[in-house]
Amino acid sequence: MMGTIPNTMKGLQLVGHGGSEMLEFNELIPVPQLSGNDVLVRVMAAGVNNTDINTRIGWYSKGDDSDDASWSGEAIKFPRIQGADVCGIIAAVGDNISQERIGERVLIEPCLREVNSKELESPWYYGSECDGGFAEYTVIASQHAFAIDSDLTDSELASFPCSYSTAENMLIRAAVTSKDTVLISGASGGVGSAAIQLAKARGAYVIAITSPNKKQQILDLGADIVIPRNVNLVDALGGNSVNVVIDLVAGDQWSQFLQVLKPGSRYAVSGAIAGPLVELDVRTLYLKDLSFFGCTVLEPEVFPNLVKCIEEKKIKPIVAQTFSLQEVAAAQDTFLKKDHVGKIVLTVSQ
Repeated sequence: MMGTIPNTMKGLQLVGHGGSEMLEFNELIPVPQLSGNDVLVRVMAAGVNNTDINTRIGWYSKGDDSDDASWSGEAIKFPRIQGADVCGIIAAVGDNISQERIGERVLIEPCLREVNSKELESPWYYGSECDGGFAEYTVIASQHAFAIDSDLTDSELASFPCSYSTAENMLIRAAVTSKDTVLISGASGGVGSAAIQLAKARGAYVIAITSPNKKQQILDLGADIVIPRNVNLVDALGGNSVNVVIDLVAGDQWSQFLQVLKPGSRYAVSGAIAGPLVELDVRTLYLKDLSFFGCTVLEPEVFPNLVKCIEEKKIKPIVAQTFSLQEVAAAQDTFLKKDHVGKIVLTVSQ
């Protein structure tokens, strides 16, 4: 055991669906208990994500109630500690885990296949179906706590897990290679900025969509071309001009993505921040032999790939701003304004 583990901890608890008032700061949360295959992680920093806000407001629900308002389509159990992006240090281990892991600096893989030493029939998302990292301590299966050897700060490392694994998963599912021209929507957000770097690491040609005031920042990340939001993509790029669309936005522009895709190309999606309901002309789908990929559950190779890329400095963190755990309302307000490039991160333990 690393030092003395307290009985209680400080953290944020989501107590119901609604506004930021549903996030309550509690200094007397019981420190979670370990099962045999678990590790206890002292959380150093945790990133803010769309998933946190979507879960809080019940955005995932497709009906009139909130019984399906989670990542997995199940009802959320309150109170819930959110936070899917965590950098921390292993403070204690379960009976089945080597004591040598204590003291390791780790990143937590957010897509979970094991909880409470039991393999799940379908994956959970860390901070949604189980408690996450918006607290001083968190418990996670040892297999999902990846040791990281890096000189980056805790906040910088906490910017990686959710966004970069989501982006890497999309690129893997869409089989992006150096031969591809890749169009990325929502390019200034956490996943979009990650996708730019990871696509460029593969040698792909990258076209990014973002606000005009963020153009230079996106070019600095490696994008070959930056085009403004709300421009007609067919006019800007021409029809049948890209091999892959990495979409985080959906919304009114969605049909244009299919128009700019070449026959036999791929479309991958993991977000719908501009609106989840789109109009599909099925003829475009089948006449152009397009392949669609919905991307949520991470492929097994995604997180090991990400850790290796970080350690080899092939990708860099983009932290727009940091807040304390108690400032989560301000952090989420800043996040929702979308004036930033990269990640908003909460510092937890000092």
